[in-house]
Amino acid sequence: MNGVLVDSNIVLDVFLDDPDWGDWSEARLAEYDQAGALYINPVVYSEISIGFKRIEEVESAIARAGFKMLQIPKEALFMAGKVYLEYRRKKGTRTSPLPDFYIGAHAAVLEMALITRDTSRYRTYFPTVKLITP
Repeated sequence: MNGVLVDSNIVLDVFLDDPDWGDWSEARLAEYDQAGALYINPVVYSEISIGFKRIEEVESAIARAGFKMLQIPKEALFMAGKVYLEYRRKKGTRTSPLPDFYIGAHAAVLEMALITRDTSRYRTYFPTVKLITP
């Protein structure tokens, strides 16, 4: 599949004009937008929606940024559960966000690259995913 999946931390860097990461994230989005579409999924949508008061505001921001929404295939949902179970068996903390496993599995199943600043879990549990990181 063409295009790149974008993690919520990258979207929030741009939407919130993060002083440390905003420029880097914006540059990566511009770079990879030239190569194909930039995608988010319902998990990313949910995570970024926290910064908005109304659904119309988040919808408008997503449209202006040019992100396209992808639904998470059942194969990715299944993989996320299995990988999360492996993580827990290895004594991973319960505070670990399950959303990272949904996002990583989604990128793995669709064979998409992932723009993110959170690398450790993705590298460990989704080694086939091409990560675009600082």
